Amino acid sequence: MEYEKIRDALEEFVLNELYEKRRAHTLGVRDTALKLCEKYGADPLKAEIAALGHDMFRGLRGEALNEEIKRLGLPDKYLNDPNLAHSKIAAVRLREDYGVTDEDILNAVSYHTTGRKDMSLLEKVIYLADGIEPNRAYPGVDRIRQEAETSLDGACLMAMQGTIEYVTSQGTHLDEDTKEAADHLLQESKENK
Repeated sequence: MEYEKIRDALEEFVLNELYEKRRAHTLGVRDTALKLCEKYGADPLKAEIAALGHDMFRGLRGEALNEEIKRLGLPDKYLNDPNLAHSKIAAVRLREDYGVTDEDILNAVSYHTTGRKDMSLLEKVIYLADGIEPNRAYPGVDRIRQEAETSLDGACLMAMQGTIEYVTSQGTHLDEDTKEAADHLLQESKENK
């Protein structure tokens, strides 16, 4: 895999195809991921690829979304759910359209919204960067950013707990991966004390 060429092609896509707000978010995720890579030792080129590709299909809605889910053979649980489906679509399309075969990159994209149990370093970096990039403004984000300065796992856990609390308060579906990821990080935290 020629990482530099893939990164450049994805950057071109982001700059030319995404609307302004999504483009700003994506570039913010990339820049934040690179800072987290420097701090925690993840591969910066892989992080750039995952960050640039993570929201490529965030704008799919309605029938276009459902057609893509069916075409790719994704589970029916993603039908009519752009919040969860876009990451799965992006991971498959990175493989199909850009030739990305590195499972760590594909998993980082696929699970950037929910997290999952036993996340890799790269997966944690992309998950967290998506939640704390500079354009994000929600209650508690500054606390998570502060935690990210000293603990990647701690910041991921805070972000997941915030997601669980928010989704539960809205009465919407909480993906099981998020709950399992938070439980796993909490258990690891207790074991490391």
